[in-house]
Amino acid sequence: METPRSPYKRNKPTRTNWELYGWLFMRMSGLLLIVLVFGHLFVNLMTGEGIHQIDWSFVAGKWASPFWQTWDLLMLWLAQLHGTNGVRTVINDYAERDATRFWLKMALYVATVIVLVVGTLVIFTFDPCADPNSTLEICRAGSANVPSITN
Repeated sequence: METPRSPYKRNKPTRTNWELYGWLFMRMSGLLLIVLVFGHLFVNLMTGEGIHQIDWSFVAGKWASPFWQTWDLLMLWLAQLHGTNGVRTVINDYAERDATRFWLKMALYVATVIVLVVGTLVIFTFDPCADPNSTLEICRAGSANVPSITN
């Protein structure tokens, strides 16, 4: 019986072991993501009125706190990088041609950067007073200082 052959050709060993670091990152980020996601779900769904409380002002109230901004940012970054690393591994395992592997990973990395940049901007530039009907105290206090124009 012939020995099974793999189409994958191993590269020469290098001084750094990126695959080991990727493997360790997946385990550590996965554990941290469990805590972040279940904490997020608990606060959003189990406290207060549950799912009925989630609206524009609920998100605005949460993101007014640097703690929740950091929590959601960490959850976004870890989830995106965790998923990207997983898809990168799948591409390495199943893309046979070097050019195909390269372009698939480039598309993955570009998509990752776009999601991280847009998500980070949304979290830190979210304007709770963009809704003119907002009942948030911070929005009412801010509009009291704006002079009205009357004819």
